[in-house]
Amino acid sequence: MAVQSAPSVERARDAAARESWAEAYVLLHALDRAGSPADGPDAEAPDQEGPRPLTPGDLDLLADAAWWSGHVDESVDARLRAHAGHTAAGDHRRAGCTAWWLHFEYRSLGRPGAAAGWLHRARRHLEHEPECPEQCFLAWTESEEAQSVPDPEAATAAALRMYRIAVDSGSPDLIALSRQAHAAVLLANGRRAESLALLDDAMCSVTAGELSGMFTGWLYCMALTHCMAAADFARAVEWTDAAMAWCSVPWSQYAARASEGGGAAETGGSDDGTADGGPSAGAVLTDNPFRGLCRIHHVQVLDLLGSWPLAAAEAERVCQEVMPDCLEAAAAAHYEAGEIQRRRGLLDAAAASYARAHELGLAPQPGLALLRLAQGKAEAAVTGLRLALACQGDAPADMLGRARLLAAQTEVALAVGDVDGAAIAVNELEALAATGPRPPAATLLRAMADTAQGSLALARDGGEGPDAALRPLRRALAGWLGMRIPYEAAQVRMLLAAACRAAGDIEAARLELRAALGTFERLGAVPDARRAAALLSERRRGLPGGLTRREAQVLRLVAAGGTNRDIARELVISEHTVARHLNNIYAKLNVTSRAAATAYACSHGLAA
Repeated sequence: MAVQSAPSVERARDAAARESWAEAYVLLHALDRAGSPADGPDAEAPDQEGPRPLTPGDLDLLADAAWWSGHVDESVDARLRAHAGHTAAGDHRRAGCTAWWLHFEYRSLGRPGAAAGWLHRARRHLEHEPECPEQCFLAWTESEEAQSVPDPEAATAAALRMYRIAVDSGSPDLIALSRQAHAAVLLANGRRAESLALLDDAMCSVTAGELSGMFTGWLYCMALTHCMAAADFARAVEWTDAAMAWCSVPWSQYAARASEGGGAAETGGSDDGTADGGPSAGAVLTDNPFRGLCRIHHVQVLDLLGSWPLAAAEAERVCQEVMPDCLEAAAAAHYEAGEIQRRRGLLDAAAASYARAHELGLAPQPGLALLRLAQGKAEAAVTGLRLALACQGDAPADMLGRARLLAAQTEVALAVGDVDGAAIAVNELEALAATGPRPPAATLLRAMADTAQGSLALARDGGEGPDAALRPLRRALAGWLGMRIPYEAAQVRMLLAAACRAAGDIEAARLELRAALGTFERLGAVPDARRAAALLSERRRGLPGGLTRREAQVLRLVAAGGTNRDIARELVISEHTVARHLNNIYAKLNVTSRAAATAYACSHGLAA
């Protein structure tokens, strides 16, 4: 094999400087295997007896290029050797920075012991150094550690120290990252308006193309997580589109260069353009490693917008694209797939997707609880949501996550006849909506709270009358339609139909049911479409004796010989609610026993 020439080192460094990572990886990988002499300001004295390894600085570049090219193990190996070289040279700043990156990579790989050890080394290298850019990373870690305790004052102090160091360094990368770190602290402390303002500032640098690839990827991923947690759907849509556009641009132009006659000739590889034991010099080794991380947010947005086939396909792609150290994204993809399958009525497939998400470390709630409710396992649904809410704590930064749990708790509690439990969930959801970001960002939380409030008003007996449900439900429908979120809008239309019917407006109820049915059919939400179609069918033929749809369901089950417990289990309601329905049925039909009610059902075509 030919020995590499010095110009190849310069070419590799140039490729890394241009962030042409696949090209840099091919060159540096070949140079590392060949033991090429390394020139440049940090090169060692010439060795006349043979080639030398890459310098520590070149090994740092190889580690970066290997990471971008999907070779995580090789990245760690190169960084370990780089750290040893920096330490031997007495360069504590570079050694500290490399140690921090090792901490970051080991943490991502799920090796907390190794991560903690390298973080300690990074601190030891930098503790006696004057304030320097490398200490930004330590301040960032300290801020995250303080948030996890939680210690808001320490987290804020560390974030502000990070920002001061970043400004002194003049690095656009570090300045933008420090603003995002401070925004995360503010969000955790409930200061959402200030948090989003800082995030907007940082994202200006991202969308203007002012940052390097690594920091651009970090900022996109963290900002998308941040605005979804803050229930800021408008920003989530905007930045998800921008992130996917950024990810769609190939990071390497090396294949094109190779096809024009460059590429393999200078790598010293074999005739087929392959360095010994290495990858093809003429191939793009990787796409953007951040693509899978950004795509999971794209899946979540597509899901809300009702693009379920595309969302499902994107969820599958996430699992193919994410790096081996990004299990969280894969877990989220399986959860989102489960959500789509559940709403389509594919309950077994949804259960398998939720189980896979759980295996990868994600608690699959509230989707799993709603699946159990659909399967008639109400007790499991109640327990799952109770534990999920308890695990979140009193002041979660993930507002949207908690709001979704509360909305599901409202639905499950009403299904089992626990009106008081539903009211508690609705009150907390209302409080979240009241303290969330101001409109238009607040629309998502407001629509969720109004939907839950309308559901609760419908379930309550007496009270303020049908208007108590109609007012919040109409606000909710306007909110969901304004955000172009069709499934939730159709669910609200179902509730509105019930409220309109209770108010005596049968025509309005029929219109809402027809609109809901059309949406469910377009989305492929089979169980909901069947429910809407059944209600429309009942409206057309009418029900005898002034019975409501639910009362007719209870009467059919009574006629089939069901006990109150059997009926409660079948309809996923409480036995108390069954008894209340029976009292109403007896009064409306002027009967006094189950036998007489059964006879009426048989004579009026209501028996199963």
